[in-house]
Amino acid sequence: MSLTAMLQEQFDAGLTTRSDFTIDQPVEQYGAVDHAVWQQLYERQTAMLPGRVCDAFMEGIRALDMDARRVPEFERLNEKLMAATGWQVVAVPGLVPDEVFFDHLANRRFPATWWMRRPDQLDYLQEPDCFHDVFGHVPLLANPVFADFMQAYGKAGTVAQSLGALPLLARLYWYTVEFGLMRDGDGLRIYGAGIVSSRGETEFSLTSREPNRIGFSLERVLRTQYRIDTFQQTYFVIDDFAQLFDAMRADLPTLFKAFAEQPSFEANARRPEDTQILMPA
Repeated sequence: MSLTAMLQEQFDAGLTTRSDFTIDQPVEQYGAVDHAVWQQLYERQTAMLPGRVCDAFMEGIRALDMDARRVPEFERLNEKLMAATGWQVVAVPGLVPDEVFFDHLANRRFPATWWMRRPDQLDYLQEPDCFHDVFGHVPLLANPVFADFMQAYGKAGTVAQSLGALPLLARLYWYTVEFGLMRDGDGLRIYGAGIVSSRGETEFSLTSREPNRIGFSLERVLRTQYRIDTFQQTYFVIDDFAQLFDAMRADLPTLFKAFAEQPSFEANARRPEDTQILMPA
């Protein structure tokens, strides 16, 4: 759906969109089907994630005390999130312009889509809905280090935009915030929201022998294309969230200028310099 069509839909529904693209979460518009879809997805994912997702995610779920039976009210969620890390969730109609998104993150606001997917979209949805944004993203914002990384990413967005380097920075978000994996002793854990909110990719990312699993390298991530129409062909593996925050301290303007002039790598590329994370035999 185009941004214009999306805003028209919100207008028709009686929702007022502010200049920063936020709206008052229309909790009265959630019906029984919306709550049922949330409950089904919530119970399915929380049942399969223990032992597969990083500890910080489950700690965030517990700290925020999300309701398993109903779509969360952002105002209630924010009471606990603000106390933990100073972040808050703001309701938006859907995807927002880049500069608006970065400004929200830089000011410790996470823009979350308010509407819920339909029952026939449980396993696949092309654009993010409330379950993806809230269940997938928000629990890690209760982790202080990850929360600081997200704010730093928002600030980096302004720099990237001024240099015409948004495609490079988008790759960092895609391969970490959305589809990142983390070391856990001899194994791997999920932390990316795109995996956390997907039953199929939860299993695929940790068990399939098809994709690359590569030790995190900022240069490699910035130069690697991604696909949105399939499970990921490459996953980047971090040691901890401090590694992500440290990456934001790099000389990003210099990196953006350098990599803009170099060819990018295909999503499934294997490079001699990659640190391949091999699956157990």
